[in-house]
Amino acid sequence: MAIIGGGPGGYVAAIHAAHMGARVALIEQGRLGGVCLNAGCIPTKALVKSAEVLLEARRAHEFGVDLGEVRPNFGRMMERKRLVVNRLVGGIEQLVKGNGIALIRGAGRLLSPSTIEVAGTEGTQQVEAARVVIATGALDGRIPVPGLASPGVINSEQALELEEVPRSIAIIGGGVEGIEFACLFNALGCKVSVVEMMPAILPLIDDELARRLHQILRVSGVNVVVDARAKGVTETAEGLSVAFETKKGAEEVVAERVLLAVGRRPNTAGLAAEELGLALNRGAVVVNERLETNLPGVYAIGDVTGRIMVAHVASYEGEVAVENALGRPRLADYRAVPNCVFTIPEIGTVGLSEKQARESGMAIKVTKFPLGASGRAATMGETNGLVKMVCEEGSGRLLGLHVLGPHASDIIAEGALAIRHGMTAEDVAQTIHSHPTLPETIHEAALGQLTGAIHTMRM
Repeated sequence: MAIIGGGPGGYVAAIHAAHMGARVALIEQGRLGGVCLNAGCIPTKALVKSAEVLLEARRAHEFGVDLGEVRPNFGRMMERKRLVVNRLVGGIEQLVKGNGIALIRGAGRLLSPSTIEVAGTEGTQQVEAARVVIATGALDGRIPVPGLASPGVINSEQALELEEVPRSIAIIGGGVEGIEFACLFNALGCKVSVVEMMPAILPLIDDELARRLHQILRVSGVNVVVDARAKGVTETAEGLSVAFETKKGAEEVVAERVLLAVGRRPNTAGLAAEELGLALNRGAVVVNERLETNLPGVYAIGDVTGRIMVAHVASYEGEVAVENALGRPRLADYRAVPNCVFTIPEIGTVGLSEKQARESGMAIKVTKFPLGASGRAATMGETNGLVKMVCEEGSGRLLGLHVLGPHASDIIAEGALAIRHGMTAEDVAQTIHSHPTLPETIHEAALGQLTGAIHTMRM
């Protein structure tokens, strides 16, 4: 088996295939781990952790701890980020080597469904494989806005290599990437503005949680403008001017830097997809439930398929594709894909939002439990948030779980497991949850679906 791309889809597929007894070649032109590990998930979360420590230190007096002056050392934050990334990349390299996987450095190009041409620094070679997995990931999104080539306009990868915190930054895009960076830069003392084209930030997140986070951002000093279409970036004496159109008319925001955060697009460049007749849909590789493409023996996983573009889905699809390729039939199941937003506070969500459930015509029951009523949240000093549970009325089957608050990315796993196995609110409510912990809030929301939560008044 040959795998093109060593990101969280490709390297997981390679290791899983090796575990199943396959002889594996992994083709990667850059560093193992892909964008996620080198310029996305991991470095941003390392910096967000630094920002969280900074914010907690500024509140230390609330916990009876006197620290004196607290200020960020951005250089040391960036150095820690690099150390974390390098350690994890090194770990993956050791795993690949330890599993007997042939790591071939270079860019892979399909010559046939079983032949890959690899162009590397040491020349060109061909790799023959009975099965091929395409895991080439995605590239930064693009929008037709004049001025984006101006000095000072950066993408997420460049934002992670800044040498100092800008005095001000305007972020074009209020999705996951844009809002995570907004929280990070705001915590570091940067004046942040966000320009979002849609009527609300985080359009793929439950409306209520997105509105609450918008309010938290506003109170913390972030200027968020929604229903605003960016029209152009212009260099001025005061900085970069981002012009945008709203229902009120033309407006602008001026900042030292502009961050373009408008999502990502599948990366099929250089694969020779058109020459081979590889089926594409709007630039994404088309696959079926087994992750098979239209070419015999060729599979595709992760962002290059343009479906659910998050690292954990790429890894999951890597396992599914490999098992199908090696004769163990398995269908990809997307009923319970958790989505985490590493804002301050975090968001974790899985399953149907309230709006999606209602639009489907299902009879539902929605319950909520505020973190202000959580003992654990009170001890942490993090009571700004809630848990929202969406269940099918009558059966109580869990359809969606949505969490805004500290460690939401961790506790959402309970919801994913419950939805994946068709569990009900009663199943969750009758499961003993440790005290005092944040997952108790899920227990309380489940009780709300039945006789009522214990630690809130019945409405």
